[in-house]
Amino acid sequence: MSHQFSRWMMPMTLVGWLLSGLPVPAAGQSPAFETATGPGPTPMRPYGESGGCSEEPAQFHRCAMAKAKGFTPPRTPDGKPDFRGFWSRIGLRNLENIEEHAESFDGSGGKSAIVDPVDGRVPYQPWAAEKRRTNYSTYINPQALCLPTGSPKVAYSAGINRILQPPGSLVFLDDYAHVYRVVPTDDRPHIGPTIRLFMGDSRGRWEGDTLVIDVTNLDDRIWLDAIGNFYSNAAHVVERWTMFHADVIHVEATIDDPQVFTRPWTIAFGLRRNTEPNYEMWENACAEGIREGLRLTDVGLKPYPGVTVPK
Repeated sequence: MSHQFSRWMMPMTLVGWLLSGLPVPAAGQSPAFETATGPGPTPMRPYGESGGCSEEPAQFHRCAMAKAKGFTPPRTPDGKPDFRGFWSRIGLRNLENIEEHAESFDGSGGKSAIVDPVDGRVPYQPWAAEKRRTNYSTYINPQALCLPTGSPKVAYSAGINRILQPPGSLVFLDDYAHVYRVVPTDDRPHIGPTIRLFMGDSRGRWEGDTLVIDVTNLDDRIWLDAIGNFYSNAAHVVERWTMFHADVIHVEATIDDPQVFTRPWTIAFGLRRNTEPNYEMWENACAEGIREGLRLTDVGLKPYPGVTVPK
């Protein structure tokens, strides 16, 4: 149950603020888990280790890529790397902020999950950087309303992911809000460009032992974290999934959106296999939490409408 508790802590951060008696941040004001910019080291809990690599995102990224070169993954009957099983995220430890941030009253803090650019910052256009600063104080986190998470967040938003691998596709089941996606690997084309989906349209292919997932047709009514990092419906995401240990997968995702960012950028994190015998993924009744999320309208917050790009 611990992963369910930690998953809900950040989507419901403002609820925690209300219950604690602390003031809700006004427009433009930084919340407690805002990007760390002060002098000295950022206070955060130590990182663990998985598959012989530190789980700190930049270190994990370098180490995993090096180890993958000499690793032969287990295979499915049709010869593909075997991703089947239950997986928990590592590296990106919580949903506070994909950039570096300090430990706060309901989160562990963490290093930036962004490995390119090397400064670990989202390369926003100026108008988009301002929008990111005001998202948190204007809108309800979409995940608090149990909306689907989109790519690449679907890979790190849940406490547990289950991967099924029938011939010609992969199926990802998320323990958050019944979210799932089916990724065909049979070379079929993307759907038409006028269709927008919360989970986007995913098409997979194998490059050696790396699963590459190309995601288009994304809806813009999602955040990448609890702080309001975002993209528009012009976003194009390319995920790369590489097993470098029998129980650890390295994931990197490059996000390209010329309407919002000055350049493509990449995050990296990992998934660790749950090896508990006879493990079961239980139903997540996310909709029950919507009542708490909607309480945030009492303090003037609104459902997130998506992105309006300046002309």
